[in-house]
Amino acid sequence: MKIKSGFVIEEVGDGYLAVAVGDRADEFSGLVRMNATGAFLWKLIEERDMSKDELLSAVLREYDVDEAIAKADIDRFEAQLREGGIIE
Repeated sequence: MKIKSGFVIEEVGDGYLAVAVGDRADEFSGLVRMNATGAFLWKLIEERDMSKDELLSAVLREYDVDEAIAKADIDRFEAQLREGGIIE
């Protein structure tokens, strides 16, 4: 999965917001709120196309979390991005 061009992420308070900019703002007028883990995942898939297994490995290296919980969180995050048309 990879983030489509035209989205930026900004730290706001204790969380993060992703917004569409430029021409992409005509297609997507919402916001995506996320925590630090979501921002970590966003930055990984913004850099390059990554599989779920690659994302899972990165999360397990970065955070002290159970693998099943991390996998479920990645699945939920992907579903949210797909629903918004943010990833390809």
